[in-house]
Parts: sequence; C-alpha cells; structure tokens
Amino acid sequence: MLASLDGDAAAYRSLLTELAGHLRRYFKRRLTADLALHAEDLVQETLLAIHTRRSTYDPNRPFASWVYAIARYKLVDFLRRANRGRHVPIDDVADFLSSEADSALSASHQTELEAMLGTLPERTSGLIRRVKIEGQSVAEAAAATGLSETNVKVTVHRGLKALLARFGDKQ
Repeated sequence: MLASLDGDAAAYRSLLTELAGHLRRYFKRRLTADLALHAEDLVQETLLAIHTRRSTYDPNRPFASWVYAIARYKLVDFLRRANRGRHVPIDDVADFLSSEADSALSASHQTELEAMLGTLPERTSGLIRRVKIEGQSVAEAAAATGLSETNVKVTVHRGLKALLARFGDKQ
C-alpha cells in the first residue's frame, strides 16, 4: 500500500489482486448460500472503496484494520439492503488479514469510541449506538425507545454533528 501511495502502479495492481482473494474468501464465509452469488459484487465495491479512499489510509496504523473496516461496512450495507425486515446477526470477525496488533487496535478503537460517546447525553449516545453501531433501522430504534422516527433521526444527526465538531479535527 505504501509503495502504491508513492505512485508505484505495479505495487498497486499487486495489492488489489492480493486483496481481491482475501475479500472473496471474507465475503463467501459470511454470506448465506442464497446471497453468496453477490460476493463478487461486494469484492468489487470494496476494492472501489479502497481505491477512492486510499488517501485516507494512515501509514502509522495497521493496513489490515483499515481494509477490514471498509469490507465490514460494505457487508453490513449489503445485508441491510438484502434483508430489510429480517434480523441477520453479523459477528465481528478478526480473522480477516488479522494479527494480534489488529485485535489490540480494535479494542483500542472500541475504548476510544466509548469515551467519545460518553461525552454525549445518554439518550443521544444510546441512539447512535443502536442506529450507527448495532445497525438497527431508525424505525427499530424508535420502537425500542418509544420515540418517534423523526426524533431518532434528529437526535442521531445532532449527536454525530456534535462529535464531529468536538473530535473531527483530531484525526
């Protein structure tokens, strides 16, 4: 990745080829038989996201964690679209290009996330957890909390805006 960021086209082709194999296995292991035919689409979407967001990669952080996060978001987005109305458990899997350092980083990120959410009112942080982290729909979060869908949307939006204002420049 570092060589490709420095303009090495051959290194970039090699990186994408290598990642495609890992991503293909990653998605096939996580998709049910009826959805497995979409694995290749997810690989391509993820590679495209990696390509368009490569400038956001921080070389001081593990590459695997960065790739894993993009792949997981693509998978979650796909499963939400494919399974509207059905509950599909999505387990955190640390075996994708993993190492002990990546696991420690994940724990570190979780601690950092909890600290950031702790700066918000409890209702706001709870709704952000439900909708943005756990993947509940706005309707599900509204039903679980007794709030209107509009109230959930506004609270989540304002909470994220507050977090961005507070922590956005510290990346």
